[in-house]
This record gives sequence, structure tokens and C-alpha cells, in this order.
Amino acid sequence: MSEYWTSFDGIIHCIAKAKKSELCGDYIESITRKGFHVAHNISSYSFVALAKVFRNMLNTYSSLVTLTYIGSNKVIPNYNIMGVAKASLEANVKYMAFYMKKSFIRVNAISVPPIITLSSSGITGFRKIYKDYVSSSIKNNIVTSHDIGNIAVFLCSKLSSSVTGQIVYTDNGFSEFSNYK
Repeated sequence: MSEYWTSFDGIIHCIAKAKKSELCGDYIESITRKGFHVAHNISSYSFVALAKVFRNMLNTYSSLVTLTYIGSNKVIPNYNIMGVAKASLEANVKYMAFYMKKSFIRVNAISVPPIITLSSSGITGFRKIYKDYVSSSIKNNIVTSHDIGNIAVFLCSKLSSSVTGQIVYTDNGFSEFSNYK
């Protein structure tokens, strides 16, 4: 990479993957060892891998940001293995923030609400989750990818210089007021 870029002020990680067959039905019945590995490798470990590869190219006071979802700490029907992988990702955020503090590199996650995307269409019953989100959020409107981008820009800017190791909920209160407890 150093032949193209010599340094970075921030990296935003937003990849995740799980087998569709593991995003429906009974969690225990649907999970497989291979699926568990795939979900964790792509959705969680890849964030640490990025930090490893680019650590020496990150400028002082730079920022690493990833995307997560409330399914990491509340059971969301059919989210299954992705909830467990997102919990792993959130733990990575905290450990990475602790170990990168000497370099003054901040590490945070944005917890996004249910958003209609190609990948969300793979979750059985997603439309119900989405409707519950819209009706449960404080402002009764939807958060857009533009809104999430604004939070990412904030977390990568000097305006957030005192924020690290945090999960920033950007969901109009869904995380607090949803029917999923």
C-alpha cells in the first residue's frame, strides 16, 4: 500500500458477512462451525487485520471506525450469528482503543439502525424489524446512510478527539425504545 499512500488519518471499516442459512430460524439449529468462522472472520477480525496492516501508516490522532448493530447486545430474531459477530467486533473496538492509545489513535464503532440494503434483505423477517424501528425511534423518522456518514466524518475529525473505545448509537433511540429487549 505504501506505494500509493504514505499515511492515513482514518479508516472506516464497513464489511460483514454471514451465510443466509444462518440468518433465519432457531439460532442453535442454524449455526455451523464454518458459518461461525466466516461471520467472525469477515465481520470482526477484518477490522483488527486492517489495523495491523496500516498501524504504521496511521498518523498520530487518526481514527479507526467500524459499523455495528444493536443485535450485538439484544436478541433480534433471525439476526443470529451476526449478533454474535457484532458483539465480537464491539469487543475488538474496546481492546484496539486500549492498545492504540499510546499512538493517540482513536477506535470507535457506529451502531446503525435497521437500514434497507442488499445485505439486510438476507435477514428473514427484516421488514418487521424495520417497521418496528420506524415506530420505536424517538423522532419517528429513518436514519439514512448520509446521517451515518456524518457521524463517521465526526469520529474521524478532531472534533471527536476525546472519544475512543465507544459504541456511538445513531438510531433515533431505537436501541433504547425498541420492542426487542
